Amino acid sequence: MSTDDSTNPIEAMRETIEAEIPDELEISRVTFEGPELVIYTETPQKFAEQDGLVPRLASSVRKRITVRPAPGTQVRERDAEAQIRSLIPEEAGIENLRFYPGTGEVVIEAEKPGMVIGNRGSTLREIQREVGWTAEVLRTPPMESSTVDNVRNFLIQERDERREFLERVGERIHREQQEETDWVRVTTLGCCREVGRASFILSTPETRILIDCGDKPGAEGEVPYLQVPEANPIPDLDAVVLTHAHLDHSALLPLLFKYGFDGPIYTTQATRDLMGLLQLDYLDVAAKEGRSPPYESEMVRKELKHTIPVEYGDVTDIAPDVKLTMHNAGHILGSAVSHFHIGNGFHNVVFSGDIHYKDTRLFNGASNDFPRAETLVMESTYGKRDDYQTDQEDSERKLTELVNETYEEGGKVVIPAFAVGRSQELMLVLEEAMREGRIPTMPVYLDGMIREATAIHTAYPEFLRDGLRERILHEDENPFLADQFQQVDGGEEMREDIADGEECIILSTSGMVTGGPIMSWLRLLGGDPENTLLFVGYQAQGTLGRRIQSGRREIPFSDRGSRSEQMTLRFDVESVSGFSGHADRNGLEDFVGTMSPRPEEVLCVHGDETATDQLSSALYQELNVRTHAPRNLETFRFD
Repeated sequence: MSTDDSTNPIEAMRETIEAEIPDELEISRVTFEGPELVIYTETPQKFAEQDGLVPRLASSVRKRITVRPAPGTQVRERDAEAQIRSLIPEEAGIENLRFYPGTGEVVIEAEKPGMVIGNRGSTLREIQREVGWTAEVLRTPPMESSTVDNVRNFLIQERDERREFLERVGERIHREQQEETDWVRVTTLGCCREVGRASFILSTPETRILIDCGDKPGAEGEVPYLQVPEANPIPDLDAVVLTHAHLDHSALLPLLFKYGFDGPIYTTQATRDLMGLLQLDYLDVAAKEGRSPPYESEMVRKELKHTIPVEYGDVTDIAPDVKLTMHNAGHILGSAVSHFHIGNGFHNVVFSGDIHYKDTRLFNGASNDFPRAETLVMESTYGKRDDYQTDQEDSERKLTELVNETYEEGGKVVIPAFAVGRSQELMLVLEEAMREGRIPTMPVYLDGMIREATAIHTAYPEFLRDGLRERILHEDENPFLADQFQQVDGGEEMREDIADGEECIILSTSGMVTGGPIMSWLRLLGGDPENTLLFVGYQAQGTLGRRIQSGRREIPFSDRGSRSEQMTLRFDVESVSGFSGHADRNGLEDFVGTMSPRPEEVLCVHGDETATDQLSSALYQELNVRTHAPRNLETFRFD
């Protein structure tokens, strides 16, 4: 990279900015922090008085811009706090203010952040105008979340080190491009003709980016092919992009730091918190089951420190020749369809991640509207020609019927559920059905991480459907706070008491019966034919959940660390298909068929061999696009 100021991007940016701002504004420093341009000014109050200036500058330099006061130019902290509190309405519910003199920032945590921000940021500008500090606003979760608290506190503690990291990333993103972008390649490292271990390398002559790095449910030791040349050297990867937090996409990301990676991970803020929760539980479950964890918890903390949150719709530079835009995927909280704009309009690749195309109780359906999209890497979980799910209304009706039947027989309903996504969907259905009298009001026990994952949902209501978002922000109407939801926090003794008690519903991890507290419920309730085991989510090949769903009733069982024995399941086993977070065959076809613009080429991945083959064939025949059902370790070149 040339050090000549004429080609130094920061100097070029500074010259552009200084040419456009009024003479009375002074700039002391311009720097990149990751993809963002940061301007330090000796005149922060005057900057704030220039209404519309920052958006105009951002448009000129085509970067997101933050303006911060140069050290020493802002009002003293004690005086600033009093003034800030006087500027913000009391109803905003300020919980905490933290000042960071090194960057001139004040972090304001409040119950109603919109009231802190003001109409189009008017209150934030007023704060900067009055006290000189740049405000960052965080929402206080309506439900207490140890994960959100821990992540925020950790990142606050690491703020100075993180800023140095972001400046390094910024320099790398905005380096002078050495190679002309005349080809793009996608290499499959996992999840081809299988469900799980999602992982891909997107590469250009200049850049290498890893998309997802998950495990394979029910198949210990089957990990992405990170050892292949396309993925190495891992320390030189430009970036990692995570589509969502489920472990078959995120579980092995911390391994990268064990292998020397020191770069950025781009994902949504909600995914950042959820991935930390799920990965730490992943390590905990491995330890309890006597397996050797693939990495230490320190690697999870390092991963969090290296995560750069991206908001839906924001165009973000992640390399000299690659821009990333994330869009709602409708699958779980924070899940994203990831659009990569490569070169100066050279090629555009969309990775669907996991999607749900129709609206659900929790989320709006997946977005499929892009400026350009020549290539689509598409999930195919329910890609078989007969993979049609029951619609939502019928699914909910069948669920309530099964609950009522089991209740009348004096039994209990056990639902293996993913902590993130399906559990919250079911909680909404059950809360409404009890409130409206369609099923009796009874305890709904949440076992595993479900309650904590639910609390994270309430911390990020902006990712949820509008009506639900409004209910969560009004505590009296928050459906997740209903009295019948009770956390199983007393271990095995509490589970035994519940098993011996009255009729109830139990939502328990893991969703594919691959370990965790669901195994205790099989032992405690599986021998009673009055009880019901109800599957509501996808059961991958090779998992115990799939074997039980397919009719197997003799299962291996290890009781509290003893050697494995056979156990006979006698309870009723049922499945309701409409609660999956994945689009069914119709939804997958509709996503591609209505995609704007329609892709020229589709790679069908993340489905078993039949699903990927049949979806690939159908898309080719119906939409006249080139399609592939790749195997792992294939590379596709686009030029």
